[in-house]
Amino acid sequence: MFITSELSGNLSSTQVSEGDIVVSQRGTFGMTAVVTVGHPVYNISANLIAIRGLSALDAQFVQLYLASRLGREQLSRLQSGQVHAKITTDDVASVLVPKVPNQIELAHEMDRARAERRAKLAEADTLLAGIDDFLLDALGIAPPVEDTRRVFAVSLAQMSGQERLNSDYYHPERIRALRGLGNALDGLTVAPLAEVVAFEREQIKTPGDNYLSLAHVQSHTGELTNAADTASGNCFTFQTDDVLFARLRPYLNKVYCAEMNGCCSTEFHVLRVKDRETLLPEYLATILRSRLVLAQTTHMMTGNTHPRLTNYDVANLTIPIPSSEVQESIAVEIRCRRDAARQLRGQAEAGWAAAKGLFEAALLT
Repeated sequence: MFITSELSGNLSSTQVSEGDIVVSQRGTFGMTAVVTVGHPVYNISANLIAIRGLSALDAQFVQLYLASRLGREQLSRLQSGQVHAKITTDDVASVLVPKVPNQIELAHEMDRARAERRAKLAEADTLLAGIDDFLLDALGIAPPVEDTRRVFAVSLAQMSGQERLNSDYYHPERIRALRGLGNALDGLTVAPLAEVVAFEREQIKTPGDNYLSLAHVQSHTGELTNAADTASGNCFTFQTDDVLFARLRPYLNKVYCAEMNGCCSTEFHVLRVKDRETLLPEYLATILRSRLVLAQTTHMMTGNTHPRLTNYDVANLTIPIPSSEVQESIAVEIRCRRDAARQLRGQAEAGWAAAKGLFEAALLT
């Protein structure tokens, strides 16, 4: 990708091909991968170490061993550097690897376990991805049609009374999404966000328990992930059933309905429903994650380096509000799908952990 074929040939010492192993030596050091069939010839960067010419050892087995607890502990002990930890080629060469007779069988068993894990995770993702289609169908709103045009015409009448002059604000994708609200089912009201929620901005200087950064919220699903981000500055506090809506890089679509009290990055808007008889928090989070809203927010960003939504735009974001019965039916379906997805993910991780435990046990015996 970054060098020509001629230059690649002159850098033969950095080339890796099928069956070679690469190991990261700095940053998140100790990450490993095998170059597999179908890949072209690669030249590795200075951040990687190549392991070539394995004869008595199976490459897949060695990769699995280095990624296991036994291999990682050895690499961890060999690391150097205090500010930026790293390992050297000699460090990797000194790692002790057990020459067990059933290397290929162990590697195949791990491949089978990994495939099972991926299948369960994919099934969980499919369950969550289908929420948006269910939501829009329940609301009687056609899904917005993706439109990647960069050149389009806008009439002066469309801009009348608006406070924005940037062209993307009038993108056809956003305008169609707003029009789609007018073609919804009877009994569906439309309201700006500021009318139905309060924007909570209570801050604390020292982050407490249950801190959430943008990295902790998964895009498009609203599920939490195990991120290593920690807070060092001011945070907003939130309560159970508050909705955290990310204003930075809205195309990442990070919206979370809080299942506990905690604190979060100030890059979130903390939205608290004013009247739960009119609007359910679970429904609010789901509609804010929907393609209907995403088609609006992706064309409302300001700033180049760190694109974000202005407070004014978020407050005036238009959302559909169906009857409480429709909202409850949507919320019930969401809970069922989330419970099933979390169960699948739990099974996937438990199965993978068990497989890794058996792999390590086989090495130690």
